[in-house]
Amino acid sequence: MSACIVGYGHTPFGKLDALGLEDLITLAVSEALANAGVDAAEIDAVWLGHFNSGLVPDAFAASMILHAHPDLRFKPAIRCENACASGSAAIFAALDAVNSGRCKLALVVGAEKMTGLGTEGVTRALGGASYQAEESGVSFPEIFARFARAYQDAYEDPAEAMARIAVKNHANAMRNPLAQMHRPLDLDFCLTTSDRNPLIADPLRLSDCSLISDGAAAIVIAHPSLLGRFDRAVAFRAAEMVSDYLPLSAKQLAHFEAPTRAIAQAYAAAGVGVEDIDLAEVHDCFTIAELLATEALGLCCRGHGSAVLREGQTERDGRLPVNLSGGLKAKGHPVGATGVSMHVMVARQLLGEADAMQIETPRLGLCLNMGGGAVNAAVTILEAVKA
Repeated sequence: MSACIVGYGHTPFGKLDALGLEDLITLAVSEALANAGVDAAEIDAVWLGHFNSGLVPDAFAASMILHAHPDLRFKPAIRCENACASGSAAIFAALDAVNSGRCKLALVVGAEKMTGLGTEGVTRALGGASYQAEESGVSFPEIFARFARAYQDAYEDPAEAMARIAVKNHANAMRNPLAQMHRPLDLDFCLTTSDRNPLIADPLRLSDCSLISDGAAAIVIAHPSLLGRFDRAVAFRAAEMVSDYLPLSAKQLAHFEAPTRAIAQAYAAAGVGVEDIDLAEVHDCFTIAELLATEALGLCCRGHGSAVLREGQTERDGRLPVNLSGGLKAKGHPVGATGVSMHVMVARQLLGEADAMQIETPRLGLCLNMGGGAVNAAVTILEAVKA
């Protein structure tokens, strides 16, 4: 038995003007400890997933977790940064400590405060996750537009598939009260360039882009020897991470090489296949990313993701529901929080605690959190267990 999630917390995502980074961390931590029924004094160590890159002046934020409760003071506090996969980097570091037996109870928080910087400042900050020797000044919409153009050159125009992803994820977010965007979209709107849906980086329109967000999420991870004290838990059946070259020029952009490899490794580690997965939260920072993730999951061969989406296989009632939370596209994308948020959302589904988002009796859930232009891929497979 591996380490298990035994509690979670999650703030709303959005433009949260009244809340600073420390406030967001405190809210997520307090909820996670209460949800787990764990006293702060019992936590052995804490990890913070936090990209920053100049988004806020708080460059040394790990110990902000300790401000959530006086009994957390003097606990080891570590910040993990891995671009948009910073939250998963924190989870993987905590898993290593717990599975080794060095920690019995670990607290992991992902947090980001993005909206105070403005669109231009956020674009510049996020650009720090690209290869500066070749891509300095290139925005992340343009980076993922290059994936979309490569896909079109190799296979077909992805526009309709990307639009279907946006429509699906906005519809899913309507069931998620923590989501930033509660606004349904229709297919015609997403396929049309207009004043309300301008072209951001050809062929990506505004409707293809994730949101600038504030927010935090937290989980409590317990060593299996402690499971007897908890009435429910979610185990890590697999946890695999792959890192690829940073330069776009070093990779094939018509498909996701690192995510495909990480997913395959996770399936092998868990002894399962795509047919066994009941839901997935994947990294749809741009709609083209979810299209490529659909293929990386093994739902179809390369270049055939459009058919999967047209058939509704990733819809709420489809073969493999993807991004029931609304995904980064509509739930929001506070960069350091995203990986932890994915795990909260999947854990809630597996425990039957997802409220309006809940699907019927899921057994296995998958998280794909990605950093940079498909540079880092962190994949976990989660399963509810009887404690």
